[in-house]
Amino acid sequence: MTDRPRPSGGLAVLLAVRFLAELGMLAALAWGGWHLVDETLPALLLAVVLPLLAAVVWGRWVAPRATHRLHDPARAVVEGVLFFAAFVLVTRSDPATIGWALLMLLAYLISFPARRVEL
Repeated sequence: MTDRPRPSGGLAVLLAVRFLAELGMLAALAWGGWHLVDETLPALLLAVVLPLLAAVVWGRWVAPRATHRLHDPARAVVEGVLFFAAFVLVTRSDPATIGWALLMLLAYLISFPARRVEL
């Protein structure tokens, strides 16, 4: 185990906002997956598989401690695709959810400077 300094001040806040945005993305993918089809079993399957797939992609290529972390701009593209897919799915399922989807995107954009941090 390495002794890495903990982020403090504004960076800690940005990292917390980033984490909440990532959780919002996973929730949006689950919500959108559930509402993508009308039948219960396929909807349940999509509600589980979509966020799980996004978590695997994030953990493998995007996360600060990912073993195969992509370099920019490829990593930024993967992040953008995941957040945009979540936005589209959640707003497609119910236009009334656009506020939640915009809040998720706003949190992601605000926290964008923290994405370069190596933890």
